[in-house]
Amino acid sequence: MGVKTAVLFPGQGSQCVGMAKAFYDAGGPARGLLERVNPALGRDLLGLMFDGPEEALKDTVNTQPVLYAAGLAAWAELRAAGLEAAAFAGHSLGEYAALEAAGVFGFEEGLRLVQARAEAFAEAGRTAPGAMAAVLKLDDAVVEELCREASAAGPVAPANYNAPGQVVVSGSPEGVAKVAELCRPKGGRCLPLAVSGAFHSPAMVPAGERLRLAFPKLVWGPPRVPVPANVDAQPHGAPESIQAKLVAQASSPVRWTRTVLALQAMGIERYVEAGPGRVLAGLVQKVIPQARAASVGDPETLAAFLREA
Repeated sequence: MGVKTAVLFPGQGSQCVGMAKAFYDAGGPARGLLERVNPALGRDLLGLMFDGPEEALKDTVNTQPVLYAAGLAAWAELRAAGLEAAAFAGHSLGEYAALEAAGVFGFEEGLRLVQARAEAFAEAGRTAPGAMAAVLKLDDAVVEELCREASAAGPVAPANYNAPGQVVVSGSPEGVAKVAELCRPKGGRCLPLAVSGAFHSPAMVPAGERLRLAFPKLVWGPPRVPVPANVDAQPHGAPESIQAKLVAQASSPVRWTRTVLALQAMGIERYVEAGPGRVLAGLVQKVIPQARAASVGDPETLAAFLREA
């Protein structure tokens, strides 16, 4: 497997009932990792991952830790199969799994940090209810201009630069609704997202500050391979710098398009999404149409990936 490979970890929206269960049932390295989840958090998250209910799985305080665990379970299987990663990256919550995979902190430590992040995000959403929506078919600059115009109705800003023609906006319900209204005459489409707050917008500044309180509970180290940060698509080596970027990430846009291009500039030839769904593999191919991109979330997709590798 000499191809220079980046492993990517998905964020909220990729969760599904039954995720990682097939890996767990197969009894490989993922099982040993997943068996550490419930003791680390003192609650039955595995039961929720495997059996639902779906509504509980969608709750931010549950979604974030289970996605972290499912992504790293898939990476454990890829690593056992002989895959070496030249870089890691993650989308929003996925950045935490990427940092753990790169050795910045341990699995249980990261799981508890993600739990703290999830609680901070949920609290911010309760304090200042917000909305998010995906704007399709419009250039980034057009969406930015629509957000400026719509801000007269209520705060709204770009939250995720996912791929050319796909930007998620975040902010007040009024501001997001105004963007939806304004994008139609421009030829755009606006799809509301099922979220509990205005993630990656200035409304989440308190969540970032609350998250900072959890950092001293971890032992931090430098990443073994590059992990481009969501906020600037640059890899950071010093723990203090990584922490600052994670705080900023809560209230700043996820620059995923730039992240994928940064990985390409590092010489990455193949992109493997570790975890449920195939959102990130699809986005990679929108950013770099000729890219080799795959998703591995169960033994079947792992076997398919290994055959093609």
